[in-house]
Amino acid sequence: MKKVNVEGVAKLPSFSHATIAGDVIYVSGTFGLKPDSMELVEGGMRAQTSQTIENIRKILEGCGASFDNVAKMNVYVCDMSLFSEMNEAYMNAFGDSPPARISIGGVELALGALVEMDCIAHLD
Repeated sequence: MKKVNVEGVAKLPSFSHATIAGDVIYVSGTFGLKPDSMELVEGGMRAQTSQTIENIRKILEGCGASFDNVAKMNVYVCDMSLFSEMNEAYMNAFGDSPPARISIGGVELALGALVEMDCIAHLD
């Protein structure tokens, strides 16, 4: 098993960005934090979703993978009235061929984030 942390993506010290176990990548819960900062990006749900996805992309690259390797995304949304904004930004990133996903709403997220995502990916 290998723990992975990447430059340019902030994280709390209590976990790694990802763990690789065999050929499976487990990406930790990730927020729309500014690079190397514990500060959320401004601009609401769309901006936080876009930044969260960008941070996950960087983590996957650090593991030797890409979005093509993602089997499942887990999405946590603080307020389901913002779901469509999250979904728009999400679909802009994943296009017509998104991975399996679950979206859970009405949760209180660390740092006051509007959205948090994690994923499971497979190494080729």
